[in-house]
Amino acid sequence: MGLSAYRAARRRSRAQGLVVASLSTLLCTQALAQEATTELNPINVEGKSDSPLGPDDGYIARNTTTGSKTDTPLKEIPRSISVVTRKQLDDRQPGQLEDALSYLAGVTISPWGIDDRFDQCLIRGFDLCTSAIYRDGLPQKVIDFSGFKIEPYGLERIEVLKGPSSVLYGENEAGGMVNAVTKRPTDKPIYDGFLSYGSFNTVEAGLDIGGPIDDAGVWSYRLTGLVRNGELETDYSRNDRIFVAPALKWQPDAQTSLTILANYQWDRLTPIQFLPAQYGNLPRNFFTGSPDFDRFDANHGSIGYQFSHEFDDHWTVRQNLRYSQQETDYRQLYYGEWLGGPDMIDDHTMSRTLFTVDETARLFNVDNQAEYKADFGAVENKLLFGLDYSRQSVDGRNGYGEGPALDTQSPDYSIPVTPPSLIITDRVETISQVGLYAQNQSKIADHWILTVGGRQAWIDHTNFDRLDDAGSYDQKDHAFTGNIGIGYLFDNGLTPYASYAESFTTNIGPTQSGDALLPSLGKQYEVGVKYEPTFFPGFITASLFDLRKTNVPTAAANPVYQVQTGEVRHRGLEIEANADLASGLSMTAAYTYLDAEITSDAAAIIGNRPARVPEHQASLWANYEVGSGVLEGLSVGAGVRYIGASFGDNANTVNVPGHTLVDAALRYKKNGWQAALNVSNLFDKTYYSTCYEAGSNKDLSCIYGEGRVIKGSLSMKF
Repeated sequence: MGLSAYRAARRRSRAQGLVVASLSTLLCTQALAQEATTELNPINVEGKSDSPLGPDDGYIARNTTTGSKTDTPLKEIPRSISVVTRKQLDDRQPGQLEDALSYLAGVTISPWGIDDRFDQCLIRGFDLCTSAIYRDGLPQKVIDFSGFKIEPYGLERIEVLKGPSSVLYGENEAGGMVNAVTKRPTDKPIYDGFLSYGSFNTVEAGLDIGGPIDDAGVWSYRLTGLVRNGELETDYSRNDRIFVAPALKWQPDAQTSLTILANYQWDRLTPIQFLPAQYGNLPRNFFTGSPDFDRFDANHGSIGYQFSHEFDDHWTVRQNLRYSQQETDYRQLYYGEWLGGPDMIDDHTMSRTLFTVDETARLFNVDNQAEYKADFGAVENKLLFGLDYSRQSVDGRNGYGEGPALDTQSPDYSIPVTPPSLIITDRVETISQVGLYAQNQSKIADHWILTVGGRQAWIDHTNFDRLDDAGSYDQKDHAFTGNIGIGYLFDNGLTPYASYAESFTTNIGPTQSGDALLPSLGKQYEVGVKYEPTFFPGFITASLFDLRKTNVPTAAANPVYQVQTGEVRHRGLEIEANADLASGLSMTAAYTYLDAEITSDAAAIIGNRPARVPEHQASLWANYEVGSGVLEGLSVGAGVRYIGASFGDNANTVNVPGHTLVDAALRYKKNGWQAALNVSNLFDKTYYSTCYEAGSNKDLSCIYGEGRVIKGSLSMKF
């Protein structure tokens, strides 16, 4: 099947399905809006603008639950936390969760380039978005190849806690965590919908409605949905999604609430594309696979609830629970190596490797909390006890084999490809974790803040190998982690602070002596200052940190075993600022300096820089909205992002140049309607996200970063 025929079939599919669905969504939303506007006053969603679960009014968030699991002002948490508000999401229109983090200090997005399989990022130099993504405070981590990708349209805000977070959240990577906060029922009616068309024939339609169900406001609801049909810049790619997220809230009184949150997501996406960088200079749209074979099909959903009850002015109990499941059907024919080797420069044929995944992943989490608030003289005290349990499992098999070669000058995509007969993995893997934690927050004489916490965790990791009994195991681990932080609230808005925090991650496999590998430990010292100006709406954070991860497994002399001699040290400076000025100008700025070093390793690469970790990053986004006059309702936004050079490998033999990207937005709104144009990578900069040496010839294999993406939309909100 040729490329033109393929795209023609895709366009016919769109015309028959998505356009009809899109127009129906728009007309339905408009009808609801017209009926509502005859009775309702202007809408203020979620009540308080400083709600730690709400969208906030602009670019500045005031409160958070991610840093403490309690409703706490950001300036009173002696840690570095970044918040992406709903207004920022609406202005920039990110396509993926990782794109929403692109203007934050300490965060590097898409370290593996265009890869629809997972949401990926680095935080303080640690590759962890796949292992440290949370939704509403509960883990939504990648399990093997099941990514549980999160749709940004379904979120109120995104929060990033930087540095170790195991005291509150259990097993976690040292760099930090991402917490996505779901849209939830509102106490005032909302009617919101959009239609969009963009690059690579991508059509989208979205609907977001909610409000009270009964006159007393005891019951309220929210329904968010999105349909997308499109492609990426890679030939024969897919970028299709159906997303629906219903939510229901029961609040019989001011002290009790129960919110049920559910979502279902149907994805037909495109796997990552590796390309040979030193031969042929293949374009970004070059496809290395087979249109009839390659796919990443994922169906996943979740259901859970958040319950809270205040007994009195002192005691509050909460329980958050969720069950998630994903079915993953992943097949890929990817670049192996350049045939003929480096001496045959006229050769233009690549070998290809077959890889398949067929699995079901399940994730169950429950977090029980008891909070006690009391004043002791000049001390305001908030004590939190928690007991949580998580269980994640994956049941599936992986295939591997040699695929047909591909002539890059005259690619024949009609060559039949069959799944590999070699099954390299067939197992059921389960990880269960129980955690008991406590945290105390004190505010002394309205100025001093002190936070102390600790957790004891028990982990049971089992694997039943259907191919080889020797591959089955049951490994048990335990770990204690702690944190402490102190700060001082000056009357002028300055809050200097200092903190220490720990984390742990488990490791699987025996040492040469037969003992199980110990958990890796993360330890961070951080000092900083937070500034909330009294003379304009803004929030500025500057921090210095020393972050180390120890007990890192590295290869032993006998490659069958590992030794725990590895250590990495990441030191850095982060500066981040957000502002909403009275003139209609909103902006966010960030700078990161990261000195990352491998300080201990059995492979004799001590002193090297870890792979994919840039030394410098900087960004600036500004949005200006005209508030009066003939141009009232017009707004324009622009941003620039710089990502510095890095290495593609720990040996520091592969250099990846830095790059600068520009984004832009233009909007006009009137009477509840808005027309918008968003462009990322405005000048279509060609760059590599990362490179590495592949195959026996050690050919240079690279992954392109995303090119220019244009999106035009028409939306309404009443």
